[in-house]
Amino acid sequence: MELIVFMTLPGLVIALLVVAFADQIMRATGLGKRRGQVSATGFEQLHATFSQGKQNELKERQSALVLRDDEEDGAPPHHSTVDLDGGRAVVRLPKAP
Repeated sequence: MELIVFMTLPGLVIALLVVAFADQIMRATGLGKRRGQVSATGFEQLHATFSQGKQNELKERQSALVLRDDEEDGAPPHHSTVDLDGGRAVVRLPKAP
């Protein structure tokens, strides 16, 4: 019977609130050692169900994780480089003040 309740939208919200409450108690007592919150992911997915803008935001976040960061894409100049084909690495340390 409980499974049927949690398969409905109000049941899902209740389950997310219980998980969020338990997550906050674990963080307050020091039992939780992780940085992120489990309940935040569930609430973001619930929000994405009703908001097209949130769906786009989550898709953009996912695609940004896949993209590669190149040095010429706004990295600071004179940064260390590694040339795997040439077998050469250049390490430039910042100047001391």
